[in-house]
Amino acid sequence: MTLALDPPRRARRPSLTPMIDVVFLLLVFFMLAARIGQEGALTLATGGGSGAYEGPPRLVTIRAQGLALNGAAVPAAALPDRLRDLGGGPGRTVVLRAGEGADLQRLAEVTGALTAAGFDRLVLVE
Repeated sequence: MTLALDPPRRARRPSLTPMIDVVFLLLVFFMLAARIGQEGALTLATGGGSGAYEGPPRLVTIRAQGLALNGAAVPAAALPDRLRDLGGGPGRTVVLRAGEGADLQRLAEVTGALTAAGFDRLVLVE
């Protein structure tokens, strides 16, 4: 009695093509996701900048409920005018400080309003 055995099959290698496709799709996804958030970036001066601070103090404290300019409460709509009244105009440095309970969204709103009013030299301190 003889049994016919099938010839041994060669082991097939797994295809790497689907894995490579997934890796490239993930790469494209993360590249696009990283570019989407860039339009809302805040540009702030870093420490050790050139030039000394000149003129009267312009310290804006951002609180959870309202703003303060040099310690005195000021409405958000009147802040650019009050800063201009201090002298020097929009070309002068404005120091921003986040007060107790202020969140990042509030800081971004104040920064955007000051930038729109022409104040582009903003420094953020703790």
